[in-house]
Amino acid sequence: MNDGKILVIIPTYNEVENLPKLIPEVLSKDENINVLVVDDNSPDGTADYVREESNKNNRVHLIEREKKMGLGTAYIAGFKYALQNGYEYVFEMDADFSHDPDEIPNFLKTIKKYDLVLGSRYISGVNVINWPMRRLFLSYFANIYTRVITGLPVKDATGGFKCFRRSVLESINLDGVKSNGYAFQIEMTFKTWKKGFKIIEIPIVFVDRTRGMSKMSRKIVREAVFMVWKLRCLSIFRLLK
Repeated sequence: MNDGKILVIIPTYNEVENLPKLIPEVLSKDENINVLVVDDNSPDGTADYVREESNKNNRVHLIEREKKMGLGTAYIAGFKYALQNGYEYVFEMDADFSHDPDEIPNFLKTIKKYDLVLGSRYISGVNVINWPMRRLFLSYFANIYTRVITGLPVKDATGGFKCFRRSVLESINLDGVKSNGYAFQIEMTFKTWKKGFKIIEIPIVFVDRTRGMSKMSRKIVREAVFMVWKLRCLSIFRLLK
């Protein structure tokens, strides 16, 4: 058992096939874990399923949004919920089993000595399964690009399986975070680093989704390309919040 309330935030859009298995697995990892699903008006009934579960289980929660608004804003909504409701440890996690729930205890053990724990696909080789070579190269070299431009000392700045201490989220101006996708992950980790918090990467194996459709797009990639320069400039001129 871990000390402090734990929230696992899971953004969703058309994930009703995955949640009936995922939510119980996540909850089983620690009795202090709650799950918050942030759903962007999924037409497949994702929110309806979560609402029914939340009525039966007070460890399951739902934020419904009127339209598809993106990954970054979903996590910001979840972070605010966590701060408002007294959670000490806050996870980001995908809904499609690309992030293995069995890794959650490793995160919780590590977060006791650090402020942000990153699940890294590249800290011990390349641990990615089922990705086409083109996407793997894109992700791998995007992380090299990020390190070179920003100086951020992590191997996997674009990954989305991570755990924050409450104090980190309290220190960041969440209303000022407007990015999504890869750019959102880079921005949050960069700001955590620049504020002097302790960051560590732990190895994970990333398995590409077997159900549903990927949310990756060219817009997400372009946003990340420009975000690293924006962060560098903000840091140089001491405008980072």
